[in-house]
Amino acid sequence: MDHISNIPVQEIRPGFFGKMIHGEKGTVSIWNIKQGSALQTHEHVHEQITHILEGELQMNIGGEDFLLTTGCYHVIPSNVPHNAFATTDVKVMDFFSPARDDYR
Repeated sequence: MDHISNIPVQEIRPGFFGKMIHGEKGTVSIWNIKQGSALQTHEHVHEQITHILEGELQMNIGGEDFLLTTGCYHVIPSNVPHNAFATTDVKVMDFFSPARDDYR
């Protein structure tokens, strides 16, 4: 057992501050994203489940626009192009499978 407060914050991209929890087959990321921060279109082999804990995140997933607000979630299949823009300060929980070794 551990506590989330013991995990160091990493700025993975400008404005994207995350804490990563790694298991053998998955990674959970808790993000604090600053308003106006953008994540360019990308894709990866990982299935991703994005859950908005606070705020609003504009996303384009597979060519379709979504405004994800507090309580919303979206499942992003493997290799589907997606991007994000924080319309407010936002707190997000992402789950990735398989584990994100690039976030270790």
